[in-house]
Amino acid sequence: MNPFAVPAMLGVGFFLDLLFGDPYWLPHPIRLVGILISCFERMLRKCFPKTKGGELLGGAVLVLWVAACSTGIPLGILWLAALVHPYLMFAIGSIMCYQLLAAKSLRTESMKVCSRLEAKDLSGARQAVSMIVGRDTERLTEEGVAKAAVETVAENTSDGVLAPLFYMALGGPVLGFFYKAVNTMDSMVAYKNDKYLYFGRAAARLDDICNFIPARFSAWLMILASGLLGLDFRGAFQIYLRDRKNHASPNSAQTESVCAGALGVELAGDAWYFGVLHKKKTIGTAKRPVVPDDIRLANRLMYGTAVLGLLLFGGASALIYGVWIF
Repeated sequence: MNPFAVPAMLGVGFFLDLLFGDPYWLPHPIRLVGILISCFERMLRKCFPKTKGGELLGGAVLVLWVAACSTGIPLGILWLAALVHPYLMFAIGSIMCYQLLAAKSLRTESMKVCSRLEAKDLSGARQAVSMIVGRDTERLTEEGVAKAAVETVAENTSDGVLAPLFYMALGGPVLGFFYKAVNTMDSMVAYKNDKYLYFGRAAARLDDICNFIPARFSAWLMILASGLLGLDFRGAFQIYLRDRKNHASPNSAQTESVCAGALGVELAGDAWYFGVLHKKKTIGTAKRPVVPDDIRLANRLMYGTAVLGLLLFGGASALIYGVWIF
């Protein structure tokens, strides 16, 4: 394989995502992963007893099965494509990289929230933000809706953009699919409620492990991007050092703290999930209220961080594969 094939796939995939995002009419492989998770979950819940041990074991089996299918299928597709022609493998690999990135779709969905808020349509804004967050939205004020959207953009800068870039740089689209499968399981079965407290524990722990390094790369790249984009670089750095651990997850507050500092706002805090109020620490200092335009600024920061991540991880990938081949 050409040593520049994987970094070139990253570049083409990144460019395609910037142009097209995720068209609604195009079947997305991550939706198929979600269907796979749901099917396996129903099957495993019938096979394992409804006890703590049974659900822990069933959840672990789910992780193994979904991870194996989600990596084995793209690996097989790329192997068959390579048998036909290397350029076919490159084309399919580039499309896979494109499908694993979510920068434009994240911007598109979050800007729907911004547009509804700027139109003074609180009900529409609550509905729009409910599509991109896991919390209850019916109680959110205008500021609460804007804050939720900013937090989602900040957190998913890592989960939806930088972390996939990181894993694709190391192992091409196959390793990227492994990461996205783990991340999708975390979003579907890792809730801390009666249904998933034990069944989703394996997925939650593996997601924490997989995101540990990418989340920290994302935070430092976001700090650099905040300076390059004329945002509050000093605030981003200071709030990151102070508040990067203010979350139950070891990774989520990494980029949220940088974004809060760069914008000069307070994020996180108490939130409702499935009708239950969860007490949470705040992130950042409220120099001013969160406003709809902060969603626009968060997206600008996300794109700046993504470009830096592409340059860093793409260059590292070229070095890794060049050394391996030569």
